[in-house]
Amino acid sequence: MSGTTQDDYTDRYARRVRGMTTSEIRALFSVANRPEVVSLAGGSPYIAALPLDAVGEMLGRLAAEQGTSTLQYGIGQGTAALREHICDVMSMSGIDGASPDDVVVTVGGQQALDLIARVFLDPGDVVLAEGPTYVGALGVFQAAQAQVAHVAMDSDGLIPAALAETLDAVARSGRRAKFLYTIPTYQNPAGVTLTDARREEVLDICAAHGLLVVEDDPYGMLSFEGGAPRPLRARRRDGVFYVSTFSKTFAPGLRVGWVLAPHAVREKLVMASEASILCPSAFAQSAVTQYLATMPWREQIKVYRETYRERREALLSALADLMPEGTTWTRPEGGLFVWATLPDGLDSKAMMPRAIAARVAYVPGTGFYADGSGTAHMRLNFSFSAPERLREGVRRLSGVMEQELSMRAVFGSAGRTHHRRGAAAADAPGPDVA
Repeated sequence: MSGTTQDDYTDRYARRVRGMTTSEIRALFSVANRPEVVSLAGGSPYIAALPLDAVGEMLGRLAAEQGTSTLQYGIGQGTAALREHICDVMSMSGIDGASPDDVVVTVGGQQALDLIARVFLDPGDVVLAEGPTYVGALGVFQAAQAQVAHVAMDSDGLIPAALAETLDAVARSGRRAKFLYTIPTYQNPAGVTLTDARREEVLDICAAHGLLVVEDDPYGMLSFEGGAPRPLRARRRDGVFYVSTFSKTFAPGLRVGWVLAPHAVREKLVMASEASILCPSAFAQSAVTQYLATMPWREQIKVYRETYRERREALLSALADLMPEGTTWTRPEGGLFVWATLPDGLDSKAMMPRAIAARVAYVPGTGFYADGSGTAHMRLNFSFSAPERLREGVRRLSGVMEQELSMRAVFGSAGRTHHRRGAAAADAPGPDVA
């Protein structure tokens, strides 16, 4: 019916479509991108920090000098040249001896997750993931008709004992857990990092249960205070899939990521990719290859680190100065995000329309849990906006929260225990979700 929201195709959709929901973040884009709105919502890198003139010249040369190949079809696994460079990039994080033959180039890290889901997940399978976890991964698992069992975190990352308990609970329910999906370094959205000792414990538990590990590591190079812990894939090869992307360290618009897979699985991932997209963009791959081969990309990562460290400090300072009593937040040592816990009784999703009216945007915590819990939390991004803009965003957000608290004081509120302002991150990642 023209002019209405009625969907005449409802009875024709596949069953997998019924579980698809709009991403909390995507739903915000049209509003958050307005110039009058201070966006603390998305996870966009600060692309203006790149030497854009030099990058533009490089892209022009690619088209002019190598257009007959870079504008042509490619191969499903990705070019050999780029896969070799990817192995060099991974070696900086401690993943030594990786073979280019075991690397599959993908359309961003998101497609890597989708390929792994296509290869391993049957309807009704269980995926274990931190609670909260990356909203894009939840979308992939829901599309695969898998169930997500969240594992609790604290300020040291995923809790090994909680992982073992969740695995036992899944087994008792008669379901099968296929893999653990984890962002162990500068986690999205919580910003916490899994400690070295816990990394070994987590790997031991997964090995004992025959559980595969999908390690998502888009932020590992964006450290602010010394180096990040060695990835899980640097510690164990068997049963560990390593996913990463150039979206956070070069350019998200090129959509180039990869997965380092156990050799036996590599070909299955390539076939799944070919069935989906035929081949990744040859031009985008050539652009990344040229960037890594001819430009000072290691120095550029240092620029990003310094830029994001300054912006993290600006956000944390503003939170400490302006947030209402009872607000807590994490202090990330890298990455792009701070995870905030609201004062007693506030609901981040219900508060969102009033925040937008006050010209500030964030991502409600509900988007990062499979069951839609997380109303007491919000994710705040600090990578995109300038320090003074971040402070203004917090000022606006604090005003909205103060108004909400005043209204609750007048009309009554549920009694949750207050936390002191700026408390340690141990309280911040939020409740467990089974």
